[in-house]
Amino acid sequence: MYTKLFVSAQTKQSVYLLVRGDDMGITHTSNLACMEAYEKGWMKSVEVIVPAPWFPEAARMLRMHPDLDVGVHLALTSEWDNIKWRPLTCATSLTDSAGYFFPVIWPNKYYDSSRALITHSWKIGEIVRELDRQITVAQQAIPQLSHVSYHMGCNEMNPAVQHVIDSLANLHGLYVDMSAVQPVNYAGPHRSTSEKIHSFIRMIQQLQPGIYLFVDHPSFDDGEMQAVYMKGYANVAEDRQGVTDLFTNPQVKNTMDKLNIHLIDYKWLKTHGQSKKEE
Repeated sequence: MYTKLFVSAQTKQSVYLLVRGDDMGITHTSNLACMEAYEKGWMKSVEVIVPAPWFPEAARMLRMHPDLDVGVHLALTSEWDNIKWRPLTCATSLTDSAGYFFPVIWPNKYYDSSRALITHSWKIGEIVRELDRQITVAQQAIPQLSHVSYHMGCNEMNPAVQHVIDSLANLHGLYVDMSAVQPVNYAGPHRSTSEKIHSFIRMIQQLQPGIYLFVDHPSFDDGEMQAVYMKGYANVAEDRQGVTDLFTNPQVKNTMDKLNIHLIDYKWLKTHGQSKKEE
């Protein structure tokens, strides 16, 4: 049965913020940065991509930190130009001619229809088997896994895919009702670290009582991450270093404390739930 979030009267009078770091597993430096954002900062949840090349190291790190909330970041794309990953299952309708996931779900000005999954004859059965395998491998490797999330909007490619993900999450005990959670983003420019800090503080100062989700991608600006890029996002290393700096910034944490913002994770959402039968 699904778990439905119960929003109590007390919750409605307070600000709860879930700060999530995405894309653990894609590189060694991303793994290190995600752990720093947790150990030295205030990131409360991290998402790991199972087919990504540095997943084994990510899983080992996460097992060493059982209190860190972890989600499996379900992936049907492999977007970076210099580093790729493949399905864990035989899923030829989901891959390009080299056997990798396509770079994107939908065509855009950088990747035409030949590079987009949605324009190919993908099979829902292969998506079911692949995502189920990603969840199973993650659960076997990371005992504290609590939820699923979606890489590059794969859940939005078709209503059938969202239904598959919800069903698999429910089957594996990882479903979390997010209907009462509002996504938030930077309130202003956020190219540099200073802009990120300023715009994040501006955003949290505007929050009214409720439950919010903020997502970004920690990493370090080093040689490894500088070699990882996709068309239209060449400054990924510099940009993601700024996220790590933000997530470990004491001024931001002090501001949240002064505003009485409660930092939560997905486990908190699950423990504040009640049963709801699947419709």
